[in-house]
Amino acid sequence: MAGELRPIPLRADDALLIVDVQSDFLPGGSLAVPRGDEVVAVLNGCLQAFRQAGLPVVATRDWHPPDHCSFRPQGGPWPPHCVAGSAGAGFAPGLQLPAQALVISKATQPQSDAYSGFEGTALDQRLRQAGVGRLFVGGLATDYCVLNTVCDALRLGYQTVLLLDAIRAVDVHAGDGERAIARMLQLGALAASSQHIWAGTA
Repeated sequence: MAGELRPIPLRADDALLIVDVQSDFLPGGSLAVPRGDEVVAVLNGCLQAFRQAGLPVVATRDWHPPDHCSFRPQGGPWPPHCVAGSAGAGFAPGLQLPAQALVISKATQPQSDAYSGFEGTALDQRLRQAGVGRLFVGGLATDYCVLNTVCDALRLGYQTVLLLDAIRAVDVHAGDGERAIARMLQLGALAASSQHIWAGTA
């Protein structure tokens, strides 16, 4: 697939959408994504390109109450993670988010879960207010929050570019990540690498 990827000049209606790159999802965190820390340096390169082009950056985050329905003590599938205000809920220490980045908190209510950054948030409204038409998406995890965020972005009419080197999967079942990528591309997402982004706007 790498041979098929071509340089993508950034446009005035682009935004970078970073999904849930939080400490609890990194190695050593309470819900660690294997090799999840590898996306940080890749995304920092993307952040530099978007900063150079003067384009917006959005970062979503899980921001759960301590008794969130997705947690195992409440009957959910996951160990407690990304509890609002905790160290684990913080963005990865090395992630170079600009001060003006838009931060979207999701799954903030005890009885409501949200894998997508659009679900129960003002993300769509804020993107439309900013005139965004195309999203470059990377983050964690490929087979959950990235998948659902990309599917919603496509459903809402955004052109969506999936940064293949800036995502990592949980892979609860072997191959979940690859199946998620195939699903996103089938729905219309474009595949790209961070190295194919260049800041000279079209």
